[in-house]
Amino acid sequence: MPRAIQIKKQGAAGVMKWVEVPVGKPKRGQILINQSHVGLNYIDVYHRSGLYPLEMPHGIGMEAAGTVEAVGAGVKGIRVGDRVAYAAGPPGSYAEARIMPADRVVKLPDWISNEQAAAMMLQGMTTEYLIRRTYKVKKGDTVLFHAAAGGVGLIACQWLKQLGATVIGTVGSPAKAKLAKAHGCDHVINYNKQDFVKRVKSITKGAGVPVVYDSVGKSTYNGSLDCLSPLGTFVSFGNASGPIPPVDGAMLSQKGSLFFTRPTLMTYTADSKDLQASARALFAAVKKGVKIEVNQRYAMKNAVQAHRDLEARKTTGSTVFEV
Repeated sequence: MPRAIQIKKQGAAGVMKWVEVPVGKPKRGQILINQSHVGLNYIDVYHRSGLYPLEMPHGIGMEAAGTVEAVGAGVKGIRVGDRVAYAAGPPGSYAEARIMPADRVVKLPDWISNEQAAAMMLQGMTTEYLIRRTYKVKKGDTVLFHAAAGGVGLIACQWLKQLGATVIGTVGSPAKAKLAKAHGCDHVINYNKQDFVKRVKSITKGAGVPVVYDSVGKSTYNGSLDCLSPLGTFVSFGNASGPIPPVDGAMLSQKGSLFFTRPTLMTYTADSKDLQASARALFAAVKKGVKIEVNQRYAMKNAVQAHRDLEARKTTGSTVFEV
């Protein structure tokens, strides 16, 4: 019987257990995937901790890659033996094998490995919708991207440079600053040593930026709003430091008629056509030069340690579980 990480209650990393889980056969519209690599993302922490409630018991994880082992009735375009990847709910990707709806997976081109795919689907498609659809970054734009040395951040810095943008990134250490710089970040700010608002205003000669991408949350929220130019857009797509306070509409108006949005990958890829288009755009950006950095690898059974390292901000780039 295949094994998977499951939780019977939400809480600290130790609630995750490596157990045998029955999988069964795919039904109509479904496929069975023999998974070789699984991606680690901060949303996994939210599901595990209870920030995003789940019914118990439940699996963890949103992203994986592997080979199709069985195909249910009515599935078109996917065959046994195809390599596929996904970045979709419900949580449960931390597993040796998994049944998924066929319309939620993407077939992989020959030149992308399973490890690459597991490291980039969620973070890469998140980057795609953030910079191409939530706020459409144009050539010449200057943008602020928090956590620039993280998984999404490293992909975003490179992709933003492809679009012709100037990238200001924040990080938490000199090592992460060096990493972000090496991946296309034009101006790197260590927010533990510098006032990032003052630095952004200095870099932009007081104008501010048209968009801030923020997955840090509580500790950067107020400062992020102060970095925006009038009619600027604050994009909140995570809260690693804790949830932001309730949004004050009057404050948004006072700071320059600002826009606030809290997008999710699930909404932007809810339609299968949008999912496939997002993946194609990601693959094209990678082929054009965006590098996917797998900087941490763990055995799937060591998910507890991986989560502890992620929460302690010891990781950079992408993290992959080898199944």
